[in-house]
Amino acid sequence: MNLPNKLTVLRVILVPFFMVCAAFHWWLPAGIIFAAASFTDYLDGQIARKNNLVTDFGKFMDPLADKILTTTAFLYMLADGVCSPIVLTIILAREFAVAGMRMIAAGAKNGKVIPANMWGKVKTVVQMLTIIVYYFGMAFLPAATIELVTIVLCWIVAAVTLISGVKYLYDGRDYIKNAK
Repeated sequence: MNLPNKLTVLRVILVPFFMVCAAFHWWLPAGIIFAAASFTDYLDGQIARKNNLVTDFGKFMDPLADKILTTTAFLYMLADGVCSPIVLTIILAREFAVAGMRMIAAGAKNGKVIPANMWGKVKTVVQMLTIIVYYFGMAFLPAATIELVTIVLCWIVAAVTLISGVKYLYDGRDYIKNAK
């Protein structure tokens, strides 16, 4: 397993540690763990592209690791009352739809692994920044202020996530249309 793939696996391994900190409202440790895990997403992609280490495992597992990490954080934010159930539903619906389309593409004749596109990357960055703002903000700013900011950011996340999902499904319409 190459270094970028190890970093992707590390991101998944960090999720339970983040969960414990988020569950106990240990804001700063949760923020640090989440930020470190998010940085592995940036780092693994840079290393893979720079050193020609892009693999099908990485194309598949990297977005999955992002989904595990961010969805976990948004679930805790939902429990904290700063993420609307509508926002989380949009996030989950997009993730299931894109994952389904990726499975269809992989199972097609001459199966194809569909990597993240620009909108998927923008979606991930906006999600990760929103989560980082929330956890670090809760550690250092008045709760009422950061909660309001986070609620607004979550709705921005919903919009970007929706655009990203529509773009993936539109780009993959031939796979869907030709699915057996």
